[in-house]
Amino acid sequence: MPPVDVAAEVAAALAAGRPVVALESTIVAHGLPWPDNLEIGRALEAEVRAAGAVPATIAVLAGRAVVGLSPAELEALARGGPAFKKANAADLAVAIARGEDAATTVAGTAHLAAHAGIRLFATGGIGGVHRGTSGDVSNDLAELAARQIAVVSAGAKAILDLPRTAEMLETLGVLLVGVRASELPAFYTPWSGVPLDHRVETAAEAAAILRARWALGQGGVLLCNPIPAEAALDPEFVDGVIASSLAQAAREGVRGKALTPYLLADLERKSGGATLRANRALALANARLAAEVAVALSQASAG
Repeated sequence: MPPVDVAAEVAAALAAGRPVVALESTIVAHGLPWPDNLEIGRALEAEVRAAGAVPATIAVLAGRAVVGLSPAELEALARGGPAFKKANAADLAVAIARGEDAATTVAGTAHLAAHAGIRLFATGGIGGVHRGTSGDVSNDLAELAARQIAVVSAGAKAILDLPRTAEMLETLGVLLVGVRASELPAFYTPWSGVPLDHRVETAAEAAAILRARWALGQGGVLLCNPIPAEAALDPEFVDGVIASSLAQAAREGVRGKALTPYLLADLERKSGGATLRANRALALANARLAAEVAVALSQASAG
């Protein structure tokens, strides 16, 4: 029996062709302290339900990949917090074989969601190509290219090299589509200066592109949903704080998997919590849009 448990509600929805949206668990385990992390986990699921879809938060619990956490499992994830390892797609087999608890990153969530047959996945921002000459590239990009799944995000995390990230996505064959946006969002701000070739105005337009792409046997799509205007931060302020945090990380020798959480925590401290509030707002907006696209996709399939 495969070590993947699909919750009964999620399995029933998928079997009936009803809309389902995958949600990552890293934002709960590592993004916020207890009990704020449980609140955001519940809020993301509620946002998906309010828009007419079934939420499926994904994590590895005692060596079982769970697609669709129960309320009790979500609370256990939130209480466990940093005790849960971070698992990208490459780490999943190790966590499962060793019977470990792990929170799934974008790559890990995308892999398990696609394995279960889920087509829409909402997150805050994807990983990408890091700034500088380290050559560090997130597993998120290759995994997105390999799976027939659409990830709704506010672009890539602002701490990254956004032009090089967009170029890498194009090289890998990932389709980038702006949702009411003509350039790649920069996570905390709606603009990055990186133009997008494709733009849609509605969830129905996005769903039509997804159907056509997957009918051709092609892979992943990044639906770029800018942070809500009222939650956006000043670009110059964000750039200044990021530059300071990157310099500090370099001095302290922080690199690899440790770099992103280090930078995000430092940004939160230096911004007085403004980046955390922005992160919450964009994550909820992405969950809502992903559900709307999932609903449109299921309606078209039923028709």
